[in-house]
Amino acid sequence: MKLSLVALAAGAALTALAGPAAAQTAAQTKAPPYHAPRAVDGQPDLQGAWTNASLTPLERPAATGTRLVMTPDEVKRIEGTRAEVIAESSAPTKADFDLTKTPCYAANLTAGGATSDCGYNAFWVDHGDAVMRVNGEPRTSIIIYPVNGRMPPRLPRKASAGPAPVRGVYGHAGENPENQTLAERCITSFANHAGPVMLPSFYNSNYQIVQGRDSVAILVEMIHDVRIVRLNSTHSPMKVWYGDSIGHYEGDTLVVETTNYNPNQQMFGGSSDMVVTERFTRVGPKRLRYEFKVEDPSVWATPWGGEYEFSPSKGPVYEYACHEGNYALPDILAGARLEEAEAAKKTTTSADVKGHP
Repeated sequence: MKLSLVALAAGAALTALAGPAAAQTAAQTKAPPYHAPRAVDGQPDLQGAWTNASLTPLERPAATGTRLVMTPDEVKRIEGTRAEVIAESSAPTKADFDLTKTPCYAANLTAGGATSDCGYNAFWVDHGDAVMRVNGEPRTSIIIYPVNGRMPPRLPRKASAGPAPVRGVYGHAGENPENQTLAERCITSFANHAGPVMLPSFYNSNYQIVQGRDSVAILVEMIHDVRIVRLNSTHSPMKVWYGDSIGHYEGDTLVVETTNYNPNQQMFGGSSDMVVTERFTRVGPKRLRYEFKVEDPSVWATPWGGEYEFSPSKGPVYEYACHEGNYALPDILAGARLEEAEAAKKTTTSADVKGHP
């Protein structure tokens, strides 16, 4: 009996010793937290050419509910479908191809399918070939709050606010250049490449970050936009394209606050007083986490936001010569003038006929 008690006591002692040792071993095998390399001024080095091309949508499909992470089957289906789109779009066009009977394959859509829009084939587009992953998790949406992964409902517009501003004017397209959208006039990128919020589109989702002592420049490949983030500064009262961005560093993170958007720029339908807070954190040698929060109490009852990870782009950011070889705009205007001349000629002829004795 005494021997048994001694054995039990010895076993307990060994177990007590083994516990801390096992915990220490587990701690040693766990990867240490990543710390970004430092730039010459000692700040975290976020520089480089990055891409946010992704098959993950901004808003989560309603049927997915509050589930943040995709299942393996969902990932396989989405990424597999995209591979089929690329293969179909890259195939040579058949000699007997008849657009009236067989619409083009939609290379400009993430999921593919037939479409009559043949303006872009697989050569031009780049959604990437994978869903967005954060910490290795394949995400169901870029937005993560509200918990349903969707923008909150919009508030009714107050009558005292006056008429909604006209953004990206449509209408009589040939009347003057200002009737074209901002993207068609090469003033701002379509979609929200430059942001903020910075989001991918179906091509040119590439960026280059350059850090300086007093500012950070974010070059966007789409329509050659450059956003300048002034460090440790205060907001300018001017309303400008892409808003007024100021930033500061918090440890390994660059925090950027943007407001004072040009009222003619479409930013999710927010007001010019919308405030977007972004956080850029290098979380791995080839991973740059991007987090954002959108606040506009006059438009949405609650803030909303999300996150994703940039990855290194396949090459440098190239010049986007937006109007080079662009015959469309002058042709639209010339065509409209011709229509006006023809209409005026008919009016004159009709008046002459009526006035003839």
